[in-house]
Formats: sequence, C-alpha cells, structure tokens
Amino acid sequence: MEPFARTNDAAKKYVVSSTLERVDWNAELVRGNLGKAVQRLKQEPGKGLFVGGVKLPQALAELGLIDEYEFVVHPRLAGHGPTLFAGLSKQVDLKLVSRLEFGSGAVAMRYEPRGSLLD
Repeated sequence: MEPFARTNDAAKKYVVSSTLERVDWNAELVRGNLGKAVQRLKQEPGKGLFVGGVKLPQALAELGLIDEYEFVVHPRLAGHGPTLFAGLSKQVDLKLVSRLEFGSGAVAMRYEPRGSLLD
C-alpha cells in the first residue's frame, strides 16, 4: 500500500471542474472543452492518464477518448452507490487484454475498446 500511496502522491493530477477556482495536491485545473483538453494531455510524454470517478469516465467514453479500461472487482456487494457508465448513450464493446487475481479475492481486468461507439 505504501508504494502505491507514494506513487499516487507524486503523480501529476488533473481536476476537471467548472466550479472550482483552484486546486492543490500537485494538481492542475482543467476547464473548457473536455475533448480538446484530454487530447492535448494524451499527447504529453508519460505513461498515460488514469481516470477516476463516475461522471468523467462516462463523458470520456461518450467522446471516444478512452483507449483502455481497467476495472478492479472487489469481493464485496454494496447494494447502493453510483453506477459506473449509467446513462451512456451507446454501447462500447470491449476486448479483454489481461486479468490479474489478488489474494484478497479482488480481480483486476484490463480491456480495450473493439471499435468506436456503436449505434
């Protein structure tokens, strides 16, 4: 857990918001056209962008800007909370690229889109 925390703490963060005036914790505020901003960030050197939350991944999926999806399924049923990609206007077909099982019972699965958003 500590190596993850150190890596996460040191990583550059981007916060997408139309209401915040400023951000901290090694973060940059992203405003304006989301598609253009993400395309610009994808051109920068590095190991890619990781996205969290519920609304941002859906918006990026709608724009066709997600190159890879990684889901970690934990062995716990919550029964409530936000649903990832709820309200997505079109289906996105995915191809399983890799799968990793952890001792805790969690499973990490990595997918790539099979193509663009389908009608």
